[in-house]
Amino acid sequence: GSSGSEDEARPGTAAAAAEQKREERLRKFRELHMKRNEARKLNHQEVVEEDKRLKLPANWEAKKARLEWELKVEEKKKECAARGEDYERVKLLEISAEDAERWERKKKRKNPDLGFSDYAAAQLRQYQRLTRQIKPDLEQYEKLKEQYGEALYPTSDSLLHGTHVPSKEGVDRMVADLEKQIEKRDKYSRRRPYNDDADIDYINERNAKFNKKAERFYGKYTAEIKQNLERGTAV
Repeated sequence: GSSGSEDEARPGTAAAAAEQKREERLRKFRELHMKRNEARKLNHQEVVEEDKRLKLPANWEAKKARLEWELKVEEKKKECAARGEDYERVKLLEISAEDAERWERKKKRKNPDLGFSDYAAAQLRQYQRLTRQIKPDLEQYEKLKEQYGEALYPTSDSLLHGTHVPSKEGVDRMVADLEKQIEKRDKYSRRRPYNDDADIDYINERNAKFNKKAERFYGKYTAEIKQNLERGTAV
């Protein structure tokens, strides 16, 4: 009787084990399915972020760092103002002696004139230099405002020709500045005089410059050879 009951229990146990394995497989399948969906979602997000990064300007990282630094400075200023402290004084106290010395060396080394790159950049530098020299006469401005009223601020309908007569001091200042510009320009645009009696030993302008440079460096070593060649006594 006992063997019969064991035989009846075995198929039930086997069925339960099979069902358990099936559930285990389904659970693993669902986990894999969820992981695949999660990976697909993360990949899509990464593609979107990469596309955004590619569309950003080349100097975006530097701009972002600059903006973050400016925000920190503004927060620091607000904190100092709330405590009744001077921000510039606090900032100087936080700078080490080494950083201050390095910053001073960098400022001394810095050359604001980067040389000629193009005419637009040269014109911009000239404009900035001239505008830095302008010192507004506020007293004269107040007088003009009282004299002309709203007419001092012209619109598209205003007739400007002949309505303003510059002062003698302003004209003298402009003339002095123009003469200074002309004098400075003459220093840089001075052309070397051309010697008609000089020997022509070049085939074009570039070759002439090269020959002058070679003569400047090696002329003293080749002078005797040149004289012998001209006399016909060279060995």
